Amino acid sequence: MDAAFETILVERSDEGYATLVLNRPDKLNTLSIRMRREIATAVDALEADPVIRVLILTGAGRAFTAGLDLDEWAAPGVVAGSAYEHDVVAALQRFSGPVIGAINGLAITGGVEIALACDVLIASSEARFADSHAQVGLLPGWGGAARMMRRIGLHRAKELALTGRFLGADEALAWGFVNRVVAAERLRPEAEALARQMLACVPETLVAYKRLLDAESGVSLGEALRLDREASMANNVPVRRADIDARLARLRGRKR
Repeated sequence: MDAAFETILVERSDEGYATLVLNRPDKLNTLSIRMRREIATAVDALEADPVIRVLILTGAGRAFTAGLDLDEWAAPGVVAGSAYEHDVVAALQRFSGPVIGAINGLAITGGVEIALACDVLIASSEARFADSHAQVGLLPGWGGAARMMRRIGLHRAKELALTGRFLGADEALAWGFVNRVVAAERLRPEAEALARQMLACVPETLVAYKRLLDAESGVSLGEALRLDREASMANNVPVRRADIDARLARLRGRKR
């Protein structure tokens, strides 16, 4: 465990994944400037660590995160809580491997934006989501509107954004907002098991496939098909049959 931080915990596994825990439970893990700086520092260090290839993001206590710490909104010399200067979503996107959001509880406003920036979402049965930007007179600045619309469709996104109502875990699963829902005590084990499945992939291909899917998600089908073929040829042509056989043998060995 990394003891260098005040607002987050970083737990590294020798298996190749790390867990970043938002750790201001008494403040519902609201995203203070210090926390956002520490997240960015931690993510950059994990990205630079050749052992760590998958990141799990979760929260301590009853919240994932309730968004920005509004106590800092009007601090002297600070504009909009420094949301644009210390963009935690941009920090997470600097991690090239998969990011698994393990949503343990409340995810509100900026917390929804962070959840939507993860590659896969596993929700505790106690998780609840609410986009309350409009209720407090704000608009999302970390890509939350665009990602929510792409995740659940325009009309459902409008319902959440324009009412601010809470979306429970089971409804979030039915809407495709999250990948799966598990009992609270199973949240971390499920996220870690998923990380291990991802770590069975060829390291370079894990990163390349995530990058390809992200690139294709924002373009037309025709352009996505072109990107598919281009990336496939660059990656697959140099691969030898012996490489494939060796990788299959390793996979079979893990399953025994």
